[in-house]
Parts: sequence; C-alpha cells; structure tokens
Amino acid sequence: MALDYRKCAEEIVSHIGGRENIVQAAHCATRLRLVIKDNSKVQKSALENVDGVKGMFENNGQLQLIIGTGTVNKVYAEFLSVTGMTEATKDDVKAAAAAGQPIWKRMLKAIGDVFVPILPAIVASGLMMGFVEAMGKVYPEFASTSWYDFLDMVANTAFAYLPVIVAISAARVFGGNTFLGAVIGLAMIHANLVNAWVVGTLETIPAWNFNILNFIISVQKVGYQGHVIPVIIAVWLMCAIEKWLHKHTPEMIDLFVVPFTTVLLTTFITFTVIGPIFSQLETWVLEGAKILVKNPLGSAVMGAIYPWTVVMGLHHMYNVIEAGMLSVEGGLNTWMPIASAANFAQFGACLAIGFKARNARTKVVAVPSSISAALGITEPAIFGINLRFFKPIIAGMIGGTVGAFYGAFSGIGAKAYGVTGIPGYLTIAQPLQYTILLAISGGIAFVLAWVMWHEDEPAEAAPAPAADSAPEATLEFGTVITSSAGEIAQCTAGKVIPYTDIPDPTFAAGTLGQGVGIVPEDEYVYAPIDGEISSVAESKHAIGISGENDMEVLIHVGVDTVEMKGDGFEDYVKEGDKVKKGQRIMKFDREKIKKAGHPDTVVLLLTNSDDYEGVKFGADV
Repeated sequence: MALDYRKCAEEIVSHIGGRENIVQAAHCATRLRLVIKDNSKVQKSALENVDGVKGMFENNGQLQLIIGTGTVNKVYAEFLSVTGMTEATKDDVKAAAAAGQPIWKRMLKAIGDVFVPILPAIVASGLMMGFVEAMGKVYPEFASTSWYDFLDMVANTAFAYLPVIVAISAARVFGGNTFLGAVIGLAMIHANLVNAWVVGTLETIPAWNFNILNFIISVQKVGYQGHVIPVIIAVWLMCAIEKWLHKHTPEMIDLFVVPFTTVLLTTFITFTVIGPIFSQLETWVLEGAKILVKNPLGSAVMGAIYPWTVVMGLHHMYNVIEAGMLSVEGGLNTWMPIASAANFAQFGACLAIGFKARNARTKVVAVPSSISAALGITEPAIFGINLRFFKPIIAGMIGGTVGAFYGAFSGIGAKAYGVTGIPGYLTIAQPLQYTILLAISGGIAFVLAWVMWHEDEPAEAAPAPAADSAPEATLEFGTVITSSAGEIAQCTAGKVIPYTDIPDPTFAAGTLGQGVGIVPEDEYVYAPIDGEISSVAESKHAIGISGENDMEVLIHVGVDTVEMKGDGFEDYVKEGDKVKKGQRIMKFDREKIKKAGHPDTVVLLLTNSDDYEGVKFGADV
C-alpha cells in the first residue's frame, strides 16, 4: 500500500508540537531534518509509530527522521504545505540548530570550523618546528648553519603568519570576502608594528595618538603574532559590517564603498578596542602568573589554564617570566616545568584520541599533532583535536594540573628557556624528576581522554542489529570515492566506471550525486563505509547508508530493476541496522537481471556530494 505523504506530514507536525514549535526544516537524501524550539513537546514514541517514519535520532541540535530515498522529498513537500513554512536547505537547518545551542558551544564550534581547513598547515609546521628546534639543541653546531636557518624559516612560516591564515578561514566561516579577511589578518601583523613575541623585552613601545574631537586615544603599535581569538573576533566584525553595507549600499557604488568602509572600520575598531582589551588581558595574566608560580598550588592552577592562554595567543609572554627567573644570580627557571606539564598533558590527550578514533581523518590529524605537542608545539594538538572535541582539552587540563603541582613541589627547574616537552631534557636540572613529571601529566591526560571521549555517538541512535541479522562474510575493496567527509570503498567486485558512463540518464547526469558505476563480476554487495542502514527499497534492489560526517551513500543494483519487484534480490540488512565497512549486505542474481532485460551495473553514489569539498571518484582517487 502506497504511503499517504500528506497524512505522514500531518502526523509528524502534530507529534512535534505543531508549527509554533518548529524553528527550521529541511531534508537530505533520506531524512527530514528539524530544529525544534521545545524538545519536551516532542512525542517521540508516537513519532516512531508514524507510518513512513523508519527511524529517529537527535544529532547536533537536530531532530532527524529517517524516511527514505525518493520518499522524503514528497513528505517534505507536504510538510511545507501543512506548516506554511518555506523551503530551506540543510545549511539553514544547521545554522538554526547552532543558534539554539549555548553560546560557549557556538564559540567552540566557530573556532573548530575556522581551524579544520587549515589543520594541514599548522600540523606540518608544528612537527617541523619541533624537530628543527630539537636538532638545534642536540647539535649546537647545526644551529649556526644555513640549513638550520632555512629550515627554521620554513617551519615557522605558518605560525609567523597564523593570523592571516586564520583570518582567511574565518572569513569563509562567517560568510565574508576572503580577500578582505586576508587584509585584516595582514594588517594585524604588519611590518610597521612591534612583533608581539618580543614586545615584552622593550622598555618603551611606540604608539599612535588619535585625536578625535579633542579626545586623545593612544594605541600601542603591537602586532598579533601567535594570536587567534582577537583575529577571529576582528574577522567576525568585518563580516558583519560587510554584510550590512551590502544590504544598504546602492549597487552602483557598492564595489568600492563596501570594501573601503569595511576594512577601515574593522581595522580601526580592532586596534582601538579589541587590541587594548587583549593587551590588558595579557598584563593581568602575566602578573597573575608571576604570583601563582611562587607556590605548588598556584603552579597547579597555571598548569590547568595554560592551554587556554595558548588558545588566546598569550603564552609567548611567559618568556618574560622565564628570563626574569634566570637573570638573578644562580637563577633557575621553575616556570618551564609548569609549561612542560601543560604541554605534555595536551600531547597525552591528543594521542589518546589518535589511538581510539576509528575515523581515519581524525587519526591522520591526531597522531602527528600529538608528536608536535611532545616536542613543545601544542597548537596543532589543541586546535586540531583537543579543543574541537572539548573533552580532551579538559583531560589535558587535569593532567597539566597534577604534573605542574608535582614539578613545583619537587623543585624542578631549567637552566634556559624557550623549550618544553622532550627537548626540555637539554635544559632541565633534574632529568629523573622531569621524566616523572612528563609521565604524570601525559599519562593522566591520556587515560582521562580515553575514558571521557566517545566518537560519533548520537543521542538516540537506532538499536544495534541482532547477532544473526546478517551473514558473517566480509570483504573489503579499495577506495573509489573520496571527499572532505571521508572515503567510500568499492561495494562489489568488478570494473569501475565513471558515473557519467552509467547506462541511465538520471545517474549519468549526477542528479542523485557523484560516484561510480561497477560492472559486476560477483553477486554480492558489501558495505562501502561504516554506518547505519537508512533505507532498504521494497523491491530490495537499493540500499541507503548514512555514514560519518553525514555522508549519504546509495547502492543501486542494476538499472530499472525496481520493475523486478524484488525477484533476484536478497537483502541481509534492514533499516536501522549498524554495518561495518566490508560487511556483506545484499545478494543479487545477475542472470535474472539480464533475462529481465536490464543492465546489471551496480551504482554507488555519494548522494549529498554537493555538501563536501574535493570529491573525487574512480580513476581520480
């Protein structure tokens, strides 16, 4: 019996609290995605029993109802008719869901969104910086060579110009012009400004004195090298100004008025408001740190908050504390063990994620980032993993707290400054105690991150299938589709062809997404990704799978095989089942397909390929 799309939509609306309880609604290949005002009004058990709703879960502030490929768009059309809402996109729903989250979650998400695209640059630079600095300490003669000078320049490029990279990425996230974002980032590290990493060594700092209506505003000419938060705030402001101006400026003069006004206002506010706020913050943190490190309890506090000063770009000023400690006769740098404990704790937390994560992309970032942190460069670990997932940075704070307390209590100190982590052995006065400190801070953070962090666990995922719900046979093929969301493997044995060569105009046009066709040499289909079965066609010839990063994969065996009404097909899974990559999920009879007069090409598509960057398939993978 055909589904009554109107009735399905009406029942969904009634069970989620009516139109007044809906913030936004959209759909993807298989799901109706809703953002709800008051979740207490949602009748979940009733929703699960609505004819047409095949599953339900909540994720990232969205209520997602699994309806199925080819059906969800029809239910969505009726949903809009019932509610009187206008059509929206998945991005609209994501934005609405994000707006309903607590402000601290929105801030963390914004930072994560900014840093994800630039991770390769800072991870590579972090690793290289750590190795180059370590080589210079181990072999002092190498530090005076041209090779060292060249490698050091290449290694620290990403960090020396980090505000520019961050500004470009932030402009993309906040919807502004990326080139204007680059200008803001460049202005914040302009050569006419005093480098932020050396400002603490100067007795006097040059300043601008702006005379505005006989009121003098004095602004120090200090750059933002190593800073992150003020850059993101500045670009957010830039994007807000730019969008407002675009709406209120006549098109005839928009081209030159909007960029000029946006850059001028943003830079002035950045240097006169944002800058002074962070300058004062630096002063408070520095003075507070000087007081705290005089006793073990205070050192423990600094061990906890140290990674947050890295996030704000304030950690370079600690060189002033270290230099002061070493300047007195017989001075010992007792700040270095605190920084080492905090940094090595971030290493331990990041390494735990690298070992525990099943997501290959997470592993690729976490493992090298943890190595960089072990060598004293923690930005890749903090921004790439720990801050993004949040729980790891908390685990690192706890490990840093305990490690810093031990370091201060045992009186560990260094004979130089500027290095932490493993290279710190070259300057430390008590190597055995230092080893214990690293083991404590890194070990505690590793264990806590392992226990606290769980990967991709939806709030209400569909129940796992029974042990005998599918055959045990598994087989894994090579990757045939890649994108920024992850990799998709070949799902059956045979010759891979581009989707444009599939003998069906809809598939060949990419209407249902990009992917590949496979001329089969076998009669079994295997799951191409880890995920959840989101749909199984009544005619058994097509299966949808939802995977990590919201990937929607469609496996369609043969062309026009829906006409066979299930004859020649056997499915080993049902909707809601969890599957592993390589798990056997279907059998089909090639001879029956051919006798029915249909091509037996197996279609494998990423149906929401438009959502991701860098989609490659077939021979291009």
